[in-house]
Amino acid sequence: MDSNFVFSPSEYRRISPATGKVPVLLVEDNAGDVLLLRQTLTEHRVNSQIFVATNGEEAIRLLDEIDETLLPCPELIILDLNLPRKTGFDVLRRVRSSPQCDRKPVVILSSTDGANLRAEAARFGVACYIRKPWDLEGYMEIGRQLKAILSKPQE
Repeated sequence: MDSNFVFSPSEYRRISPATGKVPVLLVEDNAGDVLLLRQTLTEHRVNSQIFVATNGEEAIRLLDEIDETLLPCPELIILDLNLPRKTGFDVLRRVRSSPQCDRKPVVILSSTDGANLRAEAARFGVACYIRKPWDLEGYMEIGRQLKAILSKPQE
């Protein structure tokens, strides 16, 4: 089972539920973190199709398009807080205001941590807040957490 990347909104439009792959939106500007996340999802046999938005503005544009065209929302949104153009919290606010995506699980995956950031993320109902690990073993553990979140029935 391999995770596939989809790199643009035009590619996102072609995602079909018939593929059996879970659409995941990863909002991350660090290519190394993108590759590690792909590896951990593959290791944990999460059959996913990953769309990577490399900045907050791109993610918000995709969410706008989803709402305007009634494209299906990704089943999971993984969000870094430190992004170019718009912050992770700007994206999170947009997710929660989306008629299509407001109830989808959001995972914060960030190198930034602190009680105030965790409290703010909790206020927006994130599924979990994960500080980016410093080693490969820690990163591989993230796949288990994401698989558990995707396994939960959504409201």
